[in-house]
Amino acid sequence: MGFAKYQEDIISRSINDMLMHQPSVPISPHKPVASGVPIQPTVSPPKQGNPKMSSLKKHALPTPRPLPVIILADVSGSMSEDGKIEALNAALKDMMATFSKESRLRAEIQVGLITFGERTQWHLPLVAARSASGLEELSADGMTPMGAAFDLARELLEDKDRIPSRAFRPVLILLSDGQPNDDWEGPFKALCESDRAQKATRLAMAIGADADEDMLREFPNHVEAPLFKAENARDIHRFFRAVTISVTTRTVSQNPNMEVPFVVPPPDDDHALDLDFP
Repeated sequence: MGFAKYQEDIISRSINDMLMHQPSVPISPHKPVASGVPIQPTVSPPKQGNPKMSSLKKHALPTPRPLPVIILADVSGSMSEDGKIEALNAALKDMMATFSKESRLRAEIQVGLITFGERTQWHLPLVAARSASGLEELSADGMTPMGAAFDLARELLEDKDRIPSRAFRPVLILLSDGQPNDDWEGPFKALCESDRAQKATRLAMAIGADADEDMLREFPNHVEAPLFKAENARDIHRFFRAVTISVTTRTVSQNPNMEVPFVVPPPDDDHALDLDFP
């Protein structure tokens, strides 16, 4: 006898045994049975719940954890010179486009943009990159109230409703082409000493020769990413490409909280972006 036939016989006998041993439906002695009327067996009500649905819930994918990226951008009047604000707008647009397409298996990239110039404000409140429907272009005007931007960033990082405890390590990015004109030291110290804010990865870019490099050099805390100096529009693009690669690498890492190398790509062949800032 072949194995298939043997297996078929075993299954057949098992089914017959089950049918033979099924209990008969008892008839209550207190209820008379009308002659010629067939007895209707009592059927137990079906059990509540959907086993298929329970199985789906058991194997449902976990909700991705937020990975916040917060940019503090100088939009003072001097950023309107030599194509700096245009280069920044283009670089931010490219970064957002890449973030919006990234896998959300473990981490979901969120982006917030603080601008400081004529006023300090949330140009883009913290939102999932995939939900950001176009980033309104930045315009440059006013002074450089950097300290107020530090306060806004710290308030966000300390807000557990907007950045929950389950979020991955945030990324703070500071860029400026000038010198702060407000009290920045106190707010910067408060930011660095905040229990939650001090866990963030901080990156910084000095744009042009007039940037306060001594001050900006205090901001970064990534061991492989000291202050980056942008001498032309192409360098702004290169810096944000490095940010994009660093963040997206974390989203697919086994542990998105781990620091990853921050490598600024070499210059490309776009000679239109080669003109150095004065």
